[in-house]
Amino acid sequence: MLTLEKVTEEIKKYKGRKIKIMEVCGTHTASIFKAGIRSLLPEEIQLISGPGCPVCVTPSGYIDELIEYAGKEKYEVLSFGDMMKVRGSKYSLTQAKAMGGRVRFLYSPLQAVKLAKENPGITYIFAAVGFETTAPLYAILIEEMEREGIRNLKLLTAIKTMIPALSYLCEKEEGIDGFLCPGHVSVIIGSKIYEPLAEKYQKPFVVAGFEGEHILAAVYEILTQVSAGEYRVKNLYTSAVKEEGNRKAMDAVMKYFEPSDAWWRGIGNIASSGLALKTDYADYGIHSDLSVAEESLPSGCRCTEVILGRISPSQCPAFGKRCTPMDALGPCMVSAEGACGIWYKNS
Repeated sequence: MLTLEKVTEEIKKYKGRKIKIMEVCGTHTASIFKAGIRSLLPEEIQLISGPGCPVCVTPSGYIDELIEYAGKEKYEVLSFGDMMKVRGSKYSLTQAKAMGGRVRFLYSPLQAVKLAKENPGITYIFAAVGFETTAPLYAILIEEMEREGIRNLKLLTAIKTMIPALSYLCEKEEGIDGFLCPGHVSVIIGSKIYEPLAEKYQKPFVVAGFEGEHILAAVYEILTQVSAGEYRVKNLYTSAVKEEGNRKAMDAVMKYFEPSDAWWRGIGNIASSGLALKTDYADYGIHSDLSVAEESLPSGCRCTEVILGRISPSQCPAFGKRCTPMDALGPCMVSAEGACGIWYKNS
C-alpha cells in the first residue's frame, strides 16, 4: 500500500497529457480548498467543479412559483436556508419575504408537520429541493403526513438524481477524463451504480471521502487509470459507501416517487433526472410542469459554464466584481455548495 507521501510524490511528478477531473459535489470543492489540494497538483492535472449543488441547478421558474404561493392568502412557503437567497427571474424568497410574502425558513421537514397540525387554515408549500441525499427526508415527511392525516401541507418538488446528469455530462461535454463521484449521494445510491457509466463512457469513476488524503488518493487513482487506459469504478470511501448503497433509504424514496424528466438551471431538460410523486401520492404535492420551463440567467452570469466544468469560477469576468455572495448574479455564488461561492471565500 502506498503512503500518502508517496501518492503525493507520484502526483507531483506527473508530466503526461493534461487530465481534467470533475469533482461533482460542492462539499468536495470546499474540501479541495481546505486541504490545499491544488497546490499539490502539477499543471497537467486540473480539477473542475460539476453540477452537484442542488440549489444551483434549481430553475428560476420554480422559485417564481414558490414566490407566487407566498403572496397568496392562506398560503405559506417553507424552505431550507440555501434556497432562500437564490433569485428566481426577479426575486429571491428572502426578498419576497421582505416584501410581505409568507415564507418561513426550516431546519427539518418534520417542522412542517407541526406547523400544518397547529394551523389547519393555512396551506403550507414545502420547497422540496435536493438530490438523492435529501429525497429520503421527503419520503419520511410524506410518511408522517399519511400517519397524521395531514392535507394542508404540499410538496413542490424539484428533486434531482445524479446518474442521468453524469450521463449527460459524458455525452455532451468533451475533455472530462474522470469523475470524483459525489460522496454524500453515493452513501445513498452506492458505488455499483456507476459501473454502467464507466463501461459505456470509458472513464474512471472514483468514490472518496472529504478529507484531503481521501481526495489525493482519488486523484491518484484516476491518474493511474487514465495513464493505463483503464476505466472502472473504485470505492475509496468504504466506511460510508456500500456497493448497493442504502437500500432502506432508496426503498422509502421509491415508495413515493418515480423518475421524471427534470429541468436543470442553465442546462435544460435532462431525461429521467428528477423524482416526481407517484400518482397514488399526488395529493401530497403541487403539480408543476418544470420540464418545459423557460430559463434565463442574468446577463453576464456564466454559472452554466462553471457547473459544466468548462471554466473555473475565477474565469468569469463578473466573479468577485459584479457577482459576490452579498450581491450574487447567479446561484453558484449564493449557495454554500456553489462552486463560485466556495472559490470566492477561499481564493
